[in-house]
Amino acid sequence: MKTADAKTPIEHYPALAKAIGVSDLYFKREDLHLYGSHKGRSIPVMIDNYYKIGDRRFAISSSGNAALAAALYINELNSSHFSQLKCADSKTSQPIDLDIFVGNHVAPHKLEKLKKLANDNIRILVKERPLQALTQATNEGVRSLRQSTDDTALIGYESLAEELVEELEGPPKTAGAIFIGTSSGTTAQALASHFLKKIAKDKNGRCPQIHIVQTSSCHPMSAAFGAYEGPDEKSDADAIVDITAQRKSALIPLIEKTGGYGWFATNENIQAAQELVKKHTGLDISTNSALSVAGAIQAAYAGHDIKGPVICMICGD
Repeated sequence: MKTADAKTPIEHYPALAKAIGVSDLYFKREDLHLYGSHKGRSIPVMIDNYYKIGDRRFAISSSGNAALAAALYINELNSSHFSQLKCADSKTSQPIDLDIFVGNHVAPHKLEKLKKLANDNIRILVKERPLQALTQATNEGVRSLRQSTDDTALIGYESLAEELVEELEGPPKTAGAIFIGTSSGTTAQALASHFLKKIAKDKNGRCPQIHIVQTSSCHPMSAAFGAYEGPDEKSDADAIVDITAQRKSALIPLIEKTGGYGWFATNENIQAAQELVKKHTGLDISTNSALSVAGAIQAAYAGHDIKGPVICMICGD
């Protein structure tokens, strides 16, 4: 498995920090991950885990980063790593299959990315109700890669948490806060749990605040911290789609323990964050990545007490 070596850079942007109004600011560039995003930390771990117990058929309901990570990793296994593991056992030597269920309104550029990875073993299936299609496939014996309902997904983000700990003990020192654009909350839950456990073992340590940022279209978790009062609109950040919020009961108390918060980002907030990042860093970040910056801007404006550098997770498309 190659994900353990797939570290991503952490980049320092003091000019952006000054513009936002925080003491210091870093981007954790998960968009540069080997498998396309922060989902590349977790999806391969899930696949490896279930591969070891005999699963060879997988399915996922996603049109974005999770599906891309799954397709990239399974193609890699089938073409290289897998071929080295072939043996007389027909079950072991069976290729891995992946069905990717996407909705009718999938963004064309994302669908095009996925189609380029499709082959005899990876199928892109457009469905009116992709989650329902995933449920049906699961009932038929296919292994689901849905992160919101499978705690195996949390294990994969341990590498991100450990990497942040390693980096934060260096020049950035202990982060004051980490901002994450959030759909299912799996990444945020894994990070908060890891940092709280680490701090519990170190009485002199300080836990970074974990802040989640959701959209005008989908905000069941951020709503636990206050009512949404923005416009009724379809968000430009189309990766935030989990309205069932399966992890809410576990995640919200963890966020509160870290001193973090839940924020809302409208399309205006997202656009403003993108423009500010472009002006002060030269980077063109996606609407979904811009959620973390939009959250940091709101926290600074609200006077949220953050002691230490801010880290914004630049998660991918």
